[in-house]
Amino acid sequence: QVQLVESGGGLVQAGDSLRLSCAASGGTFSSYAMGWFRQAPGKEREFVAAISERGLNTYHADSVKGRFTISRDNAKNTVYLQMNSLKPEDTAIYYCAAHDRYVYVQSKPAYWGQGTQVTVSS
Repeated sequence: QVQLVESGGGLVQAGDSLRLSCAASGGTFSSYAMGWFRQAPGKEREFVAAISERGLNTYHADSVKGRFTISRDNAKNTVYLQMNSLKPEDTAIYYCAAHDRYVYVQSKPAYWGQGTQVTVSS
C-alpha cells in the first residue's frame, strides 16, 4: 500500500510560480509511475502530467504544456510539479497519483493523495 502526501499549494497571483511536492511511503517508490491531476470547482478531475518509474518518460496535458513540468527524485521518494506562468484557470485541488505501470497512471491510478489547494488570483 502506497501513501501519498502532497504539499506546496497556496494562493498566488497570475504569472507567479509554485512547486508542488508529493512524498510517497509504504512502497518501493522507484517501482511506481507517478501522476498529477487536478479538480476545479464544479468540474471533473483532469489529468495534468505523468512520469515513468525512473523518470525517463514524461507526458503533460496540452493545457499545461510549456508551463508545468513534472519531475521526480527517487532518492527522496518524491515527485514534483513545477508550475510557472500560473493562470486563474489553474485554480484547483491538485492530486498526486501512482500506478505500477506507466501506461495506466493517466487512465486509472491505483493510489491517490489527499490533494493540495492551488488558487491563482487575477
